Order: sequence, then structure tokens, then C-alpha cells
Amino acid sequence: MAIRVRQAGLLTTVQDTGRFGEYALGMPPSGAMDVFSYQVGNYLVGNEEGAAGLEITYFGPELEFTEDAIIAITGAEMPPKINGEEEAPTWEALRVEEGDTLSFDYLKSGARSYLAVAGGIDVPVFMHSRSTYTLIGLGGHEGRALQEGDELEIGESRKGSVEVGKRVDEDHIPAYSKETQLRVIIGLASYRVSGESMEEFLNTTWTVTPDADRVGYRYRGGELEFVEREQPAGAGSDPANVVDFGYPVGSIQVPGGVEPIVLMNDAVTGGGYATIGTVISVDRDKLAQTKTNDKTLFRSVELEEALEARERRRQQMEEIRQALE
Repeated sequence: MAIRVRQAGLLTTVQDTGRFGEYALGMPPSGAMDVFSYQVGNYLVGNEEGAAGLEITYFGPELEFTEDAIIAITGAEMPPKINGEEEAPTWEALRVEEGDTLSFDYLKSGARSYLAVAGGIDVPVFMHSRSTYTLIGLGGHEGRALQEGDELEIGESRKGSVEVGKRVDEDHIPAYSKETQLRVIIGLASYRVSGESMEEFLNTTWTVTPDADRVGYRYRGGELEFVEREQPAGAGSDPANVVDFGYPVGSIQVPGGVEPIVLMNDAVTGGGYATIGTVISVDRDKLAQTKTNDKTLFRSVELEEALEARERRRQQMEEIRQALE
């Protein structure tokens, strides 16, 4: 045992890159919502890609370290403190000693912070991932968010090769705004929405509702009109219903034409609502750092731009990794 949970925070879960390859079984990937922040934390503490860390949402935990460790805190601006003293730096490799406690001040910007620990959080692997899927109680630490009194093991680390104090270049540290633009590939069933409504969808500034979590983000701000049709066999009566679709992570559905929902890491893998677009993978990191009452504008892009954005992100991650080696 190396970490004891004194206070759990609002929602603190063990996450890694996710359990991919099980979508056909109805198993979503789970995993870190903001992959960029999560993975950079691993680089800082010398972990292999995919090592498990903690995802901390809105309000942070208080954690006691029962042995020396090297850690890094990335993501949302949720100022960390060691032993209740002055702020500890973020996006930087830190040393904590046996008996130290880590706590977090009130959230200033963003929504999710990530704690990486050299060696990773050592919980059982389920379907080739340590990520927590809380809806059905699988993975992570006992399939749930952390609770007071929980104890976590830390895996074997390469402490000798980790340079305490090394820091991510400021140019690579994201800033989180209350207004976010998300790029979207239109489809699969955008034909179900009228042309005027699709234009309205892209021109509306949407507001994140309180229903914004690891399953999905719901928005308010307008109403979309679906094209009249004869209800096909197997589809429900809601105008947004279709005969079942698979739901990509980031796909957007609009049940009843109101309050679009972007499906996230813990969402169901398929169902009977039309998906009018999908947020590109790079921008889901930004989406994960938005919260209730933040504003969002969706922008339509072609597949080529999405692929170019993914390649630029890959290059950025490689540049960061090499700089921190």
C-alpha cells in the first residue's frame, strides 16, 4: 500500500488509456477523458504509456502517501498542496515523502485534474485495462470511485531515471476557457435533421447543462427540427429515432430535437437515436475540461482536417515525451 484516501473528493477514479476492442460486446472504453493531460503526466514521472493514474473531477481528494513517491499533477487548474502548505507546482515532476498528504484547492479553470505516480496505480487488469467503469462496477479500484479509507498500491517505478523538477514547456500547457469550440465530423444520420436546423446547430452557442459527466455532455440553447418521415419498422416514435446505430465516442444525438448530447467514454455503445455528428478525437480533451454553464460552439470540418489535427497532436506528444526523457 502506498496511497491512503483520507477524503475522496467529488469523483476520483483510476483510469488509463481505456479498454479498446470490446465495443462489439457493448463495453465502452472508459479511460481518461482528457488523454493529453493524463499522458503528459505519465511522461513526467517516467511511466510507460498506458500506466494507470487518478482522474479527479471538479473537487479534489486528500491523499496520504505511505511511502516516498514521485508524482505529477496535470489538467485542470485545481491548485494542489502538500501537507496543507503553499501551492505545489503542476505540470512538473514532484517528490513526496512517506507521511505527506496531497490535497487540492478549489477549481479555478477546467474540470478534471490528473495525478500520475511513478510506477502507476496498481489495480487489477480487467479486459486489458485498469480503467474504472463505474456504471456497472468494473475495473479500477473495486469498480467504483474512490472512497475514504481506500488504499492503493503503486507499481514498480524507474525512480532512478526520473528527474524531480522537470517541467513541461509552457507552450504545451493548455489554458482552459469558459468558451470552447469543438470540431465535428457531420454524420452518420445528419440527413434526419433539416438543413436549416443543421445550420442552426452549427451557429448556436450551446450551454453545458448539469448533466455533464463521463457518460455524456448535454447542452441547451436551441431546438432542432427533424425531417418528416414514415416511421421505419424497428424504430421508435421519437422523430430522432432510427433503427439501431453504433455510437462512436464523441457522437452527438438529439433526442426529441432538444438538448444535444455528446456521448463520452462511459456511454452505451449503440442505440436507436440518430447521431448527427461526432466530435473529433483531439477536441474531446478540450470537451472533457468544460463544465456546467460553460459555452460551446460546434464547427463542421472534413475528415482531412480531423486527421491532420490528430497527426499534429501525435507530433506534439512525441516532442513532449522526448523533451522529458
